[in-house]
Amino acid sequence: MATVSVGRVRVSGETVLLVLVTALLAAGGAARFGGPVRADSLWAAADLVGLIPAAVWVVADLRAGRYGADLLALLALGGTLAVGEFLAGAIIAAMVATGRVLENAAQRRAGRDLSALLQRAPSQAHVRQGDDVVTVVIGQVRQRDQVVVLPGEVVPVDGALLGDGTFDESALTGEAVPVTRPASDRVRSGVVNAGAVVELRATASAADSTYAGVVELAQEAAASSAPVARLADRIAVFFLPAALLIAALAWTISGDAGRAVAVLVTATPCPLLLAVPIAVTAGMSRASRAGVVVKGGAALELLGRVNTLVMDKTGTVTAGRPEVVDVVWAPGATRAEALASAAGIEQYSPHVLAGAVLRAAERAGVTPLRAESVTEEPGRGAAGIIDGQVVQVGKLPAGLVMPNWARGAARRGRLDLASVIWVCRGAEPLAAIFVRDRIRTDAARTMRRLRAAGIQRVMLLTGDHVDNAVEVAGMLGVDEVHADATPAGKIEQVRATRAHGITAMVGDGINDAPALAAADVGIALGSRGSTAAAQAADAVILDDRIDRLADAVEVAHRTRRLAVQSAAAGTVLSLLAMLAAAGGRLGPVAGAVVQEGIDLIVILNALRALGGRTRKPHTEADALLHRFAKEHEDLIQVRAAVREAADAVAGGTGPRTDAIVARTYALLVERLLPHEYAEEHTLYPALAEVLGGPEGTFTMSREHAEIERLVRRIGRHLDESRRIQPDQLDDLRATLYGLDAVLTLHFAQEEEAYFTLDTTTASGDARHP
Repeated sequence: MATVSVGRVRVSGETVLLVLVTALLAAGGAARFGGPVRADSLWAAADLVGLIPAAVWVVADLRAGRYGADLLALLALGGTLAVGEFLAGAIIAAMVATGRVLENAAQRRAGRDLSALLQRAPSQAHVRQGDDVVTVVIGQVRQRDQVVVLPGEVVPVDGALLGDGTFDESALTGEAVPVTRPASDRVRSGVVNAGAVVELRATASAADSTYAGVVELAQEAAASSAPVARLADRIAVFFLPAALLIAALAWTISGDAGRAVAVLVTATPCPLLLAVPIAVTAGMSRASRAGVVVKGGAALELLGRVNTLVMDKTGTVTAGRPEVVDVVWAPGATRAEALASAAGIEQYSPHVLAGAVLRAAERAGVTPLRAESVTEEPGRGAAGIIDGQVVQVGKLPAGLVMPNWARGAARRGRLDLASVIWVCRGAEPLAAIFVRDRIRTDAARTMRRLRAAGIQRVMLLTGDHVDNAVEVAGMLGVDEVHADATPAGKIEQVRATRAHGITAMVGDGINDAPALAAADVGIALGSRGSTAAAQAADAVILDDRIDRLADAVEVAHRTRRLAVQSAAAGTVLSLLAMLAAAGGRLGPVAGAVVQEGIDLIVILNALRALGGRTRKPHTEADALLHRFAKEHEDLIQVRAAVREAADAVAGGTGPRTDAIVARTYALLVERLLPHEYAEEHTLYPALAEVLGGPEGTFTMSREHAEIERLVRRIGRHLDESRRIQPDQLDDLRATLYGLDAVLTLHFAQEEEAYFTLDTTTASGDARHP
């Protein structure tokens, strides 16, 4: 129906209809005491007011080649008018109008406007003309033009680089780490210049470039998404013929048209028109309380039927920004020295990897050294003077001869699929800092919950390299991996997947917007995700917790189950009422009253969608989880010391090895063991109440015992003699490496299994070893 403007307020036609019908019904009730003719007139008017739009809806349905619940409502309204049962007709009109208002509210979908995509697209470009650089409207750029892109600007057109450049390509690939491209390499529009000024030769106009294609793909996908048939209509396909048959038989056998009208009154599909939208509306409210805004009832209904989930990687199942995962340093140096030197240089750099180094230094409690004369070469790194020596951070200088430890570090970076930031002092490498986008701590738990909720197939669809994608997929138990995917490739894969089942797509970047629009249900992470993704999606996760996705799927499945249950129960009860009316046991008014009772039953059942399992706050446990999560970060230095001691022992005996092992043992006794003891006697008892018993922490308690055993064994080694002897090396090395492995596993398990239970903060960011 049309929308009516009242002052500055826009009111839907369904709302106007409900208000008018309800007013006439109430006025007729009040007038009943003043004379039946006047009351009947008002009720007849209410019946007629409901009949007219119902006829319009039915005609529109029939022209579209379908029929459903509205046709039964039209027959009931017309029947009550024909036989003079005006009160029954007014009641039916009120119920039909109520159902329309609720359904309109439940199925209202947010427009998939692409304003974020369009706003991000540059409107101007800098073009070199001779010795001058002029700014022109983007549409004036032609192939072969020499385009200048300033730092931080979006590349306006596809082109070939005239010099080296560094670009943030996350808008198209989703990958958080900037990419350095050499001269003559192709660069696509939509990426951001993350380095110095670059120039390129345009290979396409703006209209024919990559970014324009992303916008067009999103528009096409939004336009091609098929509407979802109402659940009420699907049930009415079977219910309508049954109601008409019973009414016809009742009239034929009894010869009383009133019985046929009574059957139609009791057959009015109000349980369908009310229960389903009420359940969906309640489910949307429940999802909202869980931190997920679903933009329409159709989206929630579809989400309850999803069996295939397609997920982006970067920023969705990973933290979305690079973090330091390990540091390897030269013999004679230390981890703290390496981080302090690197942070001293990187504090002056805007590079995304510089931020990772600074965060690692802060977590390790390291103060950046004072650096002077800092310069940065895009694509190579930064350099400066620290304590009179040149310190370089980034790539290894050309021609530098790598010592053995550095060759091993480079190999480890390749094996770990990590980016390596080299710290060089003078002409010698000082340390290798490993950087990677880490998996979210709540991702694995979310995968398990999604499987339990009925998701049968999970696909990872990413623009990242295949090795990184396969590594993440293996950690999470994903069924399929499609890497190196472009926006066009993503949308084609989603469309192909839809042919095999109802598909949901989860993403956060601009490059995900077309795929989100193409999926049956698109779900965007709205906290750090792009506005374009949020606008193209059917549902938006408001904070940075990926486990909200499992909440949304669970709510959607429960909502759909209650909607179907309510509709089915209402249908069965209505059939029984129809049989009673056909036998003369219920007249039209009594049938309308009985129908109201049926409505009440199914509505109350549908409102159960407001409940369900919820993440209840546990004040004491949450406070402890905060505390111990912070302590995990504070223990980075201790865990790094264990690995350093193991490496030192692997190098043989000597005063340096003795000192490192002794210092490590002191850190373990003074800092690590008190932490583990506090967890065992403070955190775990509090978690037992949340987890339903002490069995939920038994495995972690066993690991505490193993950690303490290994620390005691290191202590006994130190007690054996004043200096570590050669015959101790094998066992001590095995003990230290074993402790490092147990600590890595134990901390990861606690962070995934326990720290994600914190109900008050986002748990999406990965913890750091």
